[in-house]
Amino acid sequence: MSISPTNGYIKFRFRYFVFTINPLLIMKKLVLFLCLAAFFNGYAQTSKERDKKAILKILKKQRLAWSDNNIEAFMEAYWKSDSLKFYTSNGVTKGWENTLDRYLKAYPTEDHTGKLNFRILSITQITEGAYYVMGEYHLKREVGNADGIFMIIFKKINGKWKIIADTSS
Repeated sequence: MSISPTNGYIKFRFRYFVFTINPLLIMKKLVLFLCLAAFFNGYAQTSKERDKKAILKILKKQRLAWSDNNIEAFMEAYWKSDSLKFYTSNGVTKGWENTLDRYLKAYPTEDHTGKLNFRILSITQITEGAYYVMGEYHLKREVGNADGIFMIIFKKINGKWKIIADTSS
């Protein structure tokens, strides 16, 4: 095997074969490859961050709607489907309408809804287009404060993030 530089090219001889390479071309391809790898790695992280920000924005809208005693606006975050599931210590409520009815019955007045605050503990991707959120809720209200924990599952449906399952205690 012998190597000889010729006009910016490098010639390799190996047994009966001769290879000519352009180091500048190899460097350009390497730089292009590294840039593309960095872009796609950054894009994946940016996509997750975008998803998390969108979910946090929805949770903020929910918090504000609840604190304004607007349960219907609070429910806009939920999947409007009979497949929605809401789990509590009293059992499972199935469907959007039943979940809304449950909220309206359990929180009939502004004294019952009070002011809501969340403490988000984690937002974790389950699969592409689905996340679970774990956190704490804190209600300050006239009829007595209430605190608890929750886990909700968000899924992107028709381009919008919706809660498809909720468990609170």
